[in-house]
Amino acid sequence: VQLQASGGGLVQAGDSLRLSCADSGPTFSDNAMAWFRQAPGKERLFVAAIRRYGGNPKYADSVRDRFAISRDNIKNTVYLQLNNLKPEDTAVYYCAAAPRYSGHFLPVQSSSYDYWGQGTLVTVSS
Repeated sequence: VQLQASGGGLVQAGDSLRLSCADSGPTFSDNAMAWFRQAPGKERLFVAAIRRYGGNPKYADSVRDRFAISRDNIKNTVYLQLNNLKPEDTAVYYCAAAPRYSGHFLPVQSSSYDYWGQGTLVTVSS
């Protein structure tokens, strides 16, 4: 598993972005995938997660009606669509893979994810 995140940038409040995370390894479709974020000086927090075949993803309450996670198992890529961005969404966004969780259970704890991308910075100005 080798994850490469992209798509971050500087936007204004109310704007949208789409983050991408590509896996160059051969087992992408076997893994639960997630996005976490870490604001300056704060801990890394769960944002969204999706099972290996998609369907009924999980979201943090703070993003539930604004963000959407999806995946393309042909392109080995997971996406995070960020809509109606707010200044408090400013953070480094990390994608992560959980090979241990290929079934129905979908973890939200960072300790359950074994592989991490390098992060992509999203900055939202007011």
